Amino acid sequence: MLVHPLDPDAATPPYEQLRAQLATRAASGDLPAGTKLPTVRALAADLGVAAGTVARAYRELEADGVVVTEGRRGTFVASGATASSGAALSAAQEYAGAARRLGLTRAEAVRLLEEAWS
Repeated sequence: MLVHPLDPDAATPPYEQLRAQLATRAASGDLPAGTKLPTVRALAADLGVAAGTVARAYRELEADGVVVTEGRRGTFVASGATASSGAALSAAQEYAGAARRLGLTRAEAVRLLEEAWS
């Protein structure tokens, strides 16, 4: 499995770049359900980052239901990862509608989302 390089100069932390990349690829089907992810150490070595960076990305992906960890067997893309993209779109549409009803501009709505995300 190929993981795209991370941008060390980006404002987004490396673990978040990795988490977002894997979540997006799982939702799009680029990483089908059941795909085995590299071990934390192997991926960290490939990307040139600390093992803790990859471990944090995997933990957050597991908390979001994108991956499942099966002990010594490894970490796999969860079967429901693709289905969750529809739920995310629905939630985004609800938020956009609520923001419009409140009279927020798109920039204000995005700023609030970014604050809440942190």
